[in-house]
Formats: sequence, C-alpha cells, structure tokens
Amino acid sequence: MSDAAGPPRPRARHRRGEGDLLRAEILAAATELLDASGDARAVTLRAVARGVGITASSIYPHFPDQSSVVLAVVRQAFAGLVDWLRSAVDQADDDPRQRLHALCQAYLDFSHDHPRRYRTMFGGIWTSAADSGTTPDVLADLGAEAVDLVVDCLTACVAAGCCTSEDPEADAVALWVGLHGLAHQRAASSAFPWPADITRRITVPLSHLVA
Repeated sequence: MSDAAGPPRPRARHRRGEGDLLRAEILAAATELLDASGDARAVTLRAVARGVGITASSIYPHFPDQSSVVLAVVRQAFAGLVDWLRSAVDQADDDPRQRLHALCQAYLDFSHDHPRRYRTMFGGIWTSAADSGTTPDVLADLGAEAVDLVVDCLTACVAAGCCTSEDPEADAVALWVGLHGLAHQRAASSAFPWPADITRRITVPLSHLVA
C-alpha cells in the first residue's frame, strides 16, 4: 500500500482523558489496513495516522513503533478468536464430543471468514516482534487462551469416556497444528477437491476420540 504524502482526514480533537479512545481508533485503523492487505508492512505509522486523521507523531504516546502497533492488533485478533471459539462451544449441546467438534469447526470458520487477519496472526509478527525486543513469553502467550479452550474440551471428553488422550495439553497443541495446517492449505489451494469429511478425518484421530 502506498505511503504517499497526504493530509490526514479531519477529526475532532479528543478531550483530556480520552487517550484510550484514540488508542482504540489507532488499532481499528491498523486492523483495517491488515484486513485489506494481509501484509503487516502495510501498517506504517503514516498510513495508520491518515486512517485515524492524526499526525504520525500522535501515535507515539500510545505505541513506540510500528511493530508494537502490529503486535497490539494481533493480540486483539487472538482475543476475537477466543470469543469466536467460546461462543461456538457455548452454543453447542452438552455432549463433549459435539462441543469439541463445534470448536474445531469454528476455528476453521474464523480462518475462512477473516483470511488476511488470520494470515497476519500466524505470520511474520512472530519474527518481527522478536526482533523488536518482544520477549518470548509475550509471543508464546498470544494463542495460549485459544489453546486452553481446546485443552478444556479434550479434558471434558476424557472425563466423559469418549477420548483416550493421556496428555490433553500436548494433544491440544497437536490438534491445533492440524487445524492450522488445514486452514492454511484450504486458503492456499482452494481449488483442491477436499474430501467432504476432511475436518473429522483430521480432528478425530488427533483428539483421540472413540465411539
């Protein structure tokens, strides 16, 4: 996306104490850029500033650099993913198997409905954020809550006797990797004749479900 010069769009000045509102607007503009391009490089401070209607220097009290803006957007995206998954599980019936299947399908739906955002969530942010000095703990924490939901579903299946997992935490990671691989390949190879039951072919063995 071009970073050509141009005045920011007019905006009303925030009153004192409304810094959180400006921060939210900065994140919204950055998210819009990511959703449009799927490329974190499009999220320059100047481009974000134009989207909000401020000068680039007005971003610095909220974010020290471009990487921190992208990281904040990715954090927000993961929070949205967690809400998406939790809603799907809550709407499923009480059968632990069905709740697990609902979570898996919701994950794939999220990646399909938000392809560019999803690509950024699992893309170069992990390298660029690390290069900017972000600690490994911060990066590792990005998807932790989503994985915890998978762990909870697997643990419930074990308790109900429909899952033979001996390590739900490790199997949750394996299941997530399988879902992520399917999401990525579907996006990269949309014309491929995927089997109608491909989701269950991946999720059932990885989650150790039994009849």
